[in-house]
Amino acid sequence: MAQIPASSISQSDIPQPDFSQSDIVSSTVPQLGNCQVKSEHPDLAPRADTRSITNLCIALMAVSFAPIFIRFSETDLGPNATVLNRMLVFFIVFGLGRSLRHLWGRRQAQTGGNKEDTVNQTEVTPISVNQWILLVAVGIVSATSLGLWAISLVYTSVAKSMLLSNLTPVFASAGSWLFLGKRFDTKFVVGVAIAVTGALLLGIEDLQGGEVDSLIGDAYALFSAVFLGTYFLLVEQLRTRFDSTTILLSRCAVGSMVLIPFVGGIEGQLFPSTWVSLLAVLGLGIISEGLGQNLLANGMAQFSASFIALFLLLEPIVSALLGWLIFAESLSSVTGIGFAVILGGIYLAKSSQSAVQSGSN
Repeated sequence: MAQIPASSISQSDIPQPDFSQSDIVSSTVPQLGNCQVKSEHPDLAPRADTRSITNLCIALMAVSFAPIFIRFSETDLGPNATVLNRMLVFFIVFGLGRSLRHLWGRRQAQTGGNKEDTVNQTEVTPISVNQWILLVAVGIVSATSLGLWAISLVYTSVAKSMLLSNLTPVFASAGSWLFLGKRFDTKFVVGVAIAVTGALLLGIEDLQGGEVDSLIGDAYALFSAVFLGTYFLLVEQLRTRFDSTTILLSRCAVGSMVLIPFVGGIEGQLFPSTWVSLLAVLGLGIISEGLGQNLLANGMAQFSASFIALFLLLEPIVSALLGWLIFAESLSSVTGIGFAVILGGIYLAKSSQSAVQSGSN
């Protein structure tokens, strides 16, 4: 073979690839300066927010039916028996559903059809002592809150009970300050003062009308709000470790054990004896608890407890409308003023940065 002298070959004779340094960078590194990384899926965040808000709207409607179901249930059952059956219905229906799902997943894993479940079963983190304590506390606190709220509906209207129960955001934030060391600004303090003033207006109306029983019902509803605020704080802590169904199953299991001896000893009747009360407790367990509370607890994976409580300020409006439609309950001028003042005060308190969970933004 003839040898070609290297000196006779120029660089221009060798084909050169047609690319520049900028092409290399653009083909291998995302253009951070133009924010192309953020625009890779531009519609995912809005879709996620829309889906989450939609779930909260469904939860709002579900929990707003609770006082209506309670009214029908208490035509046959006592207040605490109503709460007991609500928890039992949820525990049986959703506990059975979860057991069947686990059995199906285990069967699929054994046949090699669901390797993901097998991996998840081997990576389960042991439950700590503090977490067990919180799971038990959730059941006790929620049973107390629901019991007080159910009793309040015997003495006062749906609208007033829901209004006072929605002081929950204030008590939840106060619990954060007292026990978690959170500090609040002036805006929050003013909101609390306004909300308490609205609550006092409702009590003054009952005193002037001589409705002592209604005043007692208002007190039960107010204490129910205190325990419900505590419940939200507990769920928020547990939601970082457990899914919403697990938390509610623990809540209903512990709550049922607490209520069974209490209901049996005081109210006597444990279970419904009429079709009306049976359908009512089924609605409480499946719709209000299983759908509503489940979606609320699930929403705490994305939203803070403060935002959830703020969203639930719409609940008394929905419940009052349902009470007007079904029970023909009317609202006086003082009740309307108290309604507006409480909602305004709570909204002001919850719109404060002090009421937002740190890092939730």
